[in-house]
Order: sequence, then structure tokens, then C-alpha cells
Amino acid sequence: MTLAPATTPTTPAYADALALLRERPLVVLTGAGLSTDSGIPDYRGPGAPDRTPMTYQEFVSGPAARQRYWARSHLGWGRMGGAEPNPGHRALARLAPELLITQNVDGLHERAGTPRLVALHGRIADVVCLDCRAGSSRAALQERLAELNPGFAERHAAAASRPDGDVDLDETAGFVVPGCAGCGGVLKPDVVFFGENVPPPRVARCYAAVEALAECEGVLLAAGSSLTVMSGLRFVRRAARAGTPVVIVNRGTTRGDELATYKLEVGCSEFLTELAG
Repeated sequence: MTLAPATTPTTPAYADALALLRERPLVVLTGAGLSTDSGIPDYRGPGAPDRTPMTYQEFVSGPAARQRYWARSHLGWGRMGGAEPNPGHRALARLAPELLITQNVDGLHERAGTPRLVALHGRIADVVCLDCRAGSSRAALQERLAELNPGFAERHAAAASRPDGDVDLDETAGFVVPGCAGCGGVLKPDVVFFGENVPPPRVARCYAAVEALAECEGVLLAAGSSLTVMSGLRFVRRAARAGTPVVIVNRGTTRGDELATYKLEVGCSEFLTELAG
């Protein structure tokens, strides 16, 4: 597969990529760059500051780490929870690909109405107890956090937003973290932290959709992902090995650029809106 040069809307390859995507069945992989137009920052976009997310191992290391996580998340949830799907999310819902695989946890694809979707890393709107495994809603936990920590959000309203629904904040001492309403156990957002593995059934469903593209002469479209982590890159690699065309839409380089049939250096919302017509 020959790598096309980086493209913009003024180059012929841009039109060629649009034509390819319009003619074939699609599987779409999305990353944080898809949600930046909804006001949610990404980890690795051009100009993004260095950010180190909390790992699973750190989260379970003790109460201090969980206090720091939930204090930051308490502030960030109000911002992420109020985000709305942007034109890119809505365009993908209209396109209704064979499967949309998202690395995002913000739930915006679901709210936009995408019919066939796998949230690889889960959804920040869900909470799970690590002891009894009971699930609950993040909205309900937010109410409990607000009751236990009156005035905390107002005192730290200037904290800068981070990806994945948290903020930059060091002053977390004294923040009260409730336990599971059922058993009193440790609560964790029901998302895949760094250091955890994506549940195998999710991975298997995504691999099956990508492999089916070779049989129906489809295309894999990766939008808004730097493909830095293997959870997304593996699907690009699997498609390329099968000879399936790969189109990457992302501002900045990605780990999958050498595998791309077309690499488009354009904004996701603009490109996807044009693609969906």
C-alpha cells in the first residue's frame, strides 16, 4: 500500500479520499481529537501540554490516590457532562458505519445517535464498585460528592480542564470520597485506565468488523486519534495487513501514518461533515 502525502482540502488526494470513503462500506475508529470541538481537550493534539493520566495501579494503591482522582473528577464531570455532540459526531451518526469504534469515554457518539458502536474504554458516565461489581450512574455519585464536599467546586472553579473528565488540581486534601452505596466498597469510573486491558469481547467485536472489510472491499477510517496507544493502532495494523484501505484524519502525525492510504491533515468536524453530505 502506497502512502499518499499529507493532504489538505486544496490537494487532489483530499477529493480522492472522499470519493473512496463514499463508495465503500466503512468501519470508523475515533479518538480524542473528535471531541475537541465539543470543548473537551485531548492528550496529544498539536500544542497540547504534557499530561499523565492516572493509572489503574495508582488508583488502587490507596485512599490518597482515589481522593485525588475523585476530587479532580468531581470538577471535571460538570464540564464534560455538559458537553454536546459537535458536527463531527452528528456527521458520523448520519453516516452510520458498519461499526464505530471509539477510544473516547465522553458518550458523545451515543448522544449523537450512532447506531452501531463499541466504546473501547467504557463511558465516564458509568461507575462500578471494585468489591461487589455493582454498577451505578456517575450523575448519582456526583450528587453524593457535592453533598459531602460543599463549596469545593466553587472554590476551584478556575482549575483547567483535562481530557477524560478531570481538571488540573493539586489541592485535594480533605476531599471526602464515598464508598459503594450497597457494600461500602471502592468506587471507580467504569472506564479502562492506563494499565488495564480492554475487555476481550469488545476487542473481538472490533477485530471482526475490521476483518469483514476485506471481504466487502470496505475502508477503515481513523479520525481524531494519534494512534499512540495500541488499543486503537492494532485495528489500523490489522486492516493494513489485510490490504484494506486506511484513511487517517488527524492534525499532526500518528503512529499509523506509514500504513495509511491517505493521511488528511484537516479538522475532523469539517471533513466528516463534508463526507456525510
